[in-house]
Amino acid sequence: MKPVARIFRPPYRTLLTLFVGLQLSMPLAAASLDDLLNAAKMGDAAAVTRMVSQGMDINSTDQNGNSLLILAAREDQARVVEALVKQRGIKLNARNGAGDSAIMLASLKGYSDVVQLLLAAGADYDHDGWNPLLYAAFEGRLAVVEQLLAKGANPNAKAPNHTTPLMFAARNGHEEVVVRLLKAGVDLDSKNDQNETAESWALKNRNTDIAGLIQASRKARGAGAGK
Repeated sequence: MKPVARIFRPPYRTLLTLFVGLQLSMPLAAASLDDLLNAAKMGDAAAVTRMVSQGMDINSTDQNGNSLLILAAREDQARVVEALVKQRGIKLNARNGAGDSAIMLASLKGYSDVVQLLLAAGADYDHDGWNPLLYAAFEGRLAVVEQLLAKGANPNAKAPNHTTPLMFAARNGHEEVVVRLLKAGVDLDSKNDQNETAESWALKNRNTDIAGLIQASRKARGAGAGK
């Protein structure tokens, strides 16, 4: 006579407890790249830190090459940036598909708190090609321009088309930035690949006050040189 297998049927309450426990554990186990990226964008520093501690890549990127740090910097999520720069292995100078780094996008948008965190962490701020100072001058982000110049950024940096921070600020009517750059002793006669100077661009865009500031600075330098 064959032995009869006894089928064990756990009590209903036991099954319910097991099911609820499984459901509660699912969000943690099912944390995805999208969850991580969204946490960085939305400013949930605790969630980002938790997911990274559970093994997710600190340098994860979205489909456009934006890392967690770039996303947090772009969205002005200072708490997330602060948490990320403390993580071992973080790539401070990673670039996205458009060639922008975290500090470049923070500078473009004028997020001075984020810029300060990235500068303190050692992010590269003074490199060839498009850089944070060029971006900040283009948009008239005076506070960021001040931060970068104080750190030692080259006031005569040139974009790939040879446009300088002064040219951008003059063309776009950012008078306070122009004044700050003039104080930094920028080259007044540098030309871009369109043969434009800061002064000619200012005049072309009817920023006559700015053109006057540049002219006055040139005269003052000439008078100083003659003493």
